[in-house]
Amino acid sequence: MTYHPKSEFMAVMMQRGFLADCTDYQGLDDALSRGVTPAYIGFDATAKSLHVGSLIQIMMLRWVQKTGHKPITLMGGGTTKVGDPSFRADERPLLTEAQIDSNIAGIKKVFESYISYDDGPTGALMLNNAEWLDSLNYLDFLRDIGRHFSVNRMLSFESVKSRIDREQSLSFLEFNYMILQAYDFLELNRRYGCLFQMGGSDQWGNIVNGIDLTRRVLNHEIYGLTSQLMTTSDGKKMGKSQNGAVWLNADMLSPYEFWQFWRNTTDADTGRFLKLYTELPIEECDRLGALQGSEINSAKIILANEVTSLLHGPDAAKTAEATARDVFEKGGVGDDLPTLTLTPSDIADGISIVQLLVKSGLAGSGKEAKRLISEDGAKLNDAPLSDASLVLHARDLAAPIKLSKGKKKHALVQLG
Repeated sequence: MTYHPKSEFMAVMMQRGFLADCTDYQGLDDALSRGVTPAYIGFDATAKSLHVGSLIQIMMLRWVQKTGHKPITLMGGGTTKVGDPSFRADERPLLTEAQIDSNIAGIKKVFESYISYDDGPTGALMLNNAEWLDSLNYLDFLRDIGRHFSVNRMLSFESVKSRIDREQSLSFLEFNYMILQAYDFLELNRRYGCLFQMGGSDQWGNIVNGIDLTRRVLNHEIYGLTSQLMTTSDGKKMGKSQNGAVWLNADMLSPYEFWQFWRNTTDADTGRFLKLYTELPIEECDRLGALQGSEINSAKIILANEVTSLLHGPDAAKTAEATARDVFEKGGVGDDLPTLTLTPSDIADGISIVQLLVKSGLAGSGKEAKRLISEDGAKLNDAPLSDASLVLHARDLAAPIKLSKGKKKHALVQLG
């Protein structure tokens, strides 16, 4: 892309690698250059927390505010009842209203770490599309809004077409999702003057629908901007680790394990992730990303500290780095340690060291774990384990512990 932006926001999006596509580069850039411009991203409430895959969108909203514009975080209290079918092989499970409200309460916690909600010109808005979707009259909606949509065109969108081409069922309920999302954009423009929507590149069709609908109904010009769908250098989708989803809420994933996820970034992704997920100057991101050999590890620690500081605060980042140094470096362990996270209920009555060896994957059975201990093949925090009847309680897991099998196999155990 050879476009040279005038506005600071567009420059950041292009220089730091966020931008995948835009419906009208010049039009959006001109709007941003004229003054405070409201922009939104929608988040459906399908879980109690967002995961790392949503962090690029949250950082885009942060940059909206940092460059002098107004971010809108739209909770999908209404659209979650339908479920976005985009590039899914099957229908999302339907959630009750109580589940959706509970999920929204969990999701909202994260945004305040990144965005300031106040009454100022660039103060963020937290909205819920149930406010206008729940009260829609079906017949009026069909007549006033449905008539602007061509089924032929809707069937041509890649997110729908790919499902049909694979002969996978697409319910009428899901087919309505793109109309509801388009209507969101119309309502946000009408009520709050919102001028552009952002989202992952899989949302392109939904965004374009909203622009077309708003032009037809209100005769207003609005814009769309998409980011790359984030994958790691080996092609894996961002948001997952070997132990499951990398959640953003501290009660679903500890700050330590969040820190460790970023510390384990591959060499090839380090520079790119520094640009996307931190606010370090681009020149510094390039310098750190170009480090070779063992030196790249210092860049990964900076990445982990910066990302963790934004979400959980600087103190959590410092504590995580100190814990990692104690657990890994002093014990001579590499940085790819598998982690077992226990809940308080898991250890309410204590948990035996034998169970921990099995749960962490270091032993295939209780019998093998006991044999390992009896043959001096197991260690706890680098000290030999000799008592197979040892039971650990919550106080013993105030800090993560390291279990070892022989010299090369290790696991971390922590309380979530």
